[in-house]
Amino acid sequence: MLRVCLIHNHYLQPGGEDAVFETEIALLERMGHEVIPFVEDNARLSGMNPLQAVRNAVWSGETQEKMRRLIRERKPDVAHFHNTFLMISPAAYYACQEEGVPVVQTLHNYRLICPGALLMREGRVCEECVGRTAPWPSVMHGCWRGSRLQTSVVAAMLMVHRAMKTWSEQVDIYIALTDFARRKFIEGGLPAEKIVVKPNFVDPDPGVGRHEGNYALFVGRLSPEKGMHTLLRAWRMLKDVPLKIVGDGPLRAEVEAFIGREGLTEVEVLGRKAREDVFCLMQKARVLVFPSECYENFPVSVAEAFACGLPVIASRLGAIAEIVEDGRTGLLFNPNDPEDLAVTVEWAWTHSEKLAEMGREARRAYEEKYTAERNYALLMDIYAQARQMALV
Repeated sequence: MLRVCLIHNHYLQPGGEDAVFETEIALLERMGHEVIPFVEDNARLSGMNPLQAVRNAVWSGETQEKMRRLIRERKPDVAHFHNTFLMISPAAYYACQEEGVPVVQTLHNYRLICPGALLMREGRVCEECVGRTAPWPSVMHGCWRGSRLQTSVVAAMLMVHRAMKTWSEQVDIYIALTDFARRKFIEGGLPAEKIVVKPNFVDPDPGVGRHEGNYALFVGRLSPEKGMHTLLRAWRMLKDVPLKIVGDGPLRAEVEAFIGREGLTEVEVLGRKAREDVFCLMQKARVLVFPSECYENFPVSVAEAFACGLPVIASRLGAIAEIVEDGRTGLLFNPNDPEDLAVTVEWAWTHSEKLAEMGREARRAYEEKYTAERNYALLMDIYAQARQMALV
């Protein structure tokens, strides 16, 4: 059995990365491994002056020393990072390498090649900074939090660590969540030989539902990059197809106002729901709609839908177009195209038998790729590979 140090920096707003981190801890412990958590939280930024926060994002000597002490006390076999931004910083990699501990980094977003982390600007996919040594376009456009100043902090962190060869020399293995993401990271300059693919997983298995509910389902953050405007405009053409929207976010008030203004009585906003309640909704729904307009890394909601035997209607964009097989586990439509989405949903609603077959194929895809058992086997292989590489 291994002693695994799992490292994660929580964001101010909880998200999918936090859920993956916690699920991975539970899986490793269930399989008999000793998990050593190392956790920070960006909530601590509120007590820092701006200069200190900038310095911390680039290099946290405090974190480096804490990590050294932890390694010497607990002697982990491998260090698996999920997020280092902002409080932990890449300094933690150096502590691991100095103490001879192999480093694995899961790439949950595109921050190492895009300061904004989404490869998106003004509602559209943007790859202008991919492969650049200095990501100045992102600074000019204020791609992180809409602020040139804050984006410049992220850009400085990326530039400093590119110059120090942190990304190429201090990490033994990177985990990309999809083949698409792996290709993008290689284009952005990460070493191809160090990037392996391991998707997220769903645990526990919710089981297949009966899908007797006559509704489509959206699960996600109510924000522009998730395709909310496209979704609502499509449903303006689909007034006879019920839609349940699960989630919250900056566009919630706008979404509810649009529904009221357009008289979309078949559309219901449910807000945030517990995971068990989301599974219940998925087990009853006829289809999950995923209209994202950014390069999603790996949307867990799609894997959860597959686990429930629920087909997915998704944007033909980035990794999601590889995860959802058009005509097999779901249907694809042109991104940013409400009319194409409406046509696709209408087709699904009038082809019940085909939709049911897609649901069965979606469940097969889950069993082949996204179970805890499959993930665990991949994770053990990755840890073994990292330990071997650290010896070279």
